[in-house]
Amino acid sequence: MVFIVESGSTKADWILLDASATEVGRWSVKGLNPYFHDADEVERTLRAESQIMAHAPSVEKVFFYGAGCSSDALNAIIAEGLERVFTSANVLVDHDLLAAAYATYFGEPHIACILGTGSNSCYFDGTAVHEEVPALAYILGDEGSASYIGKRLVRDFLYKRLPADLHAAFVGAYGVGKAEIFQAVYNEPNANVYLANYARFAGDHAEHPYIQEIVFEGFKAFIEFHVLCFAEARQGAQVNFVGSVAKAFEPLLQKACAEAGVRYGRTQAKPVNRLVEYHIDVLRVLEPQAL
Repeated sequence: MVFIVESGSTKADWILLDASATEVGRWSVKGLNPYFHDADEVERTLRAESQIMAHAPSVEKVFFYGAGCSSDALNAIIAEGLERVFTSANVLVDHDLLAAAYATYFGEPHIACILGTGSNSCYFDGTAVHEEVPALAYILGDEGSASYIGKRLVRDFLYKRLPADLHAAFVGAYGVGKAEIFQAVYNEPNANVYLANYARFAGDHAEHPYIQEIVFEGFKAFIEFHVLCFAEARQGAQVNFVGSVAKAFEPLLQKACAEAGVRYGRTQAKPVNRLVEYHIDVLRVLEPQAL
């Protein structure tokens, strides 16, 4: 059997296929990112998932695509944890950008973009991924992402710059103050996920002019730094997106692309279904020689 995994920093989708390409099961578990989780944490996370563990002895291949898996050293952290659990499997760990590229490829070279907990982009020529600028993560970058939106919301809340109606709604929804926020952001792990969780508030108030403004500003910044950096985008290559934020605010994303003069393609909230299709039909991962 084969596991195909698409992992952001917040959640990971695990899809198990048998030899006939039939889906045996799918599970959504905690996301694993080598910047924030070591091999021990990878192992602990999986061993806590009884349904995944029930199939572990029968798994022959694991294809794991994850946020932060951008170098051999980082990939090795995730691979070590996976190999401890799937002791009979061949394990491949690669970047979530490659998963996004596969999931949004329909025969035409394109720009693949992620707008989820974090943000990133690449050009996919149909064979290889090409990057122009690095992803700077939630402190320096992640323009247009959930952590970017959440950070802006929290900042404006603490500065008392939220519109009065949103301020009241924010207090009612979370009941937090500076002390709790500082503790979570500066003293506890996974601050990026903590901040990203506040983006749900933006989704709940998506039609409010303030929310529209900050999301649109984030999308414009993302396109400036992560799309227009590619000559192919400026020359008319299609630009495709994956991620919960992209889908939740798709009309604003389309507007930002139009204003920037880039060719908007399509958006998928969860790329894993198309990712599975790509692995079966194009990469032929169920054939014995794969991996």
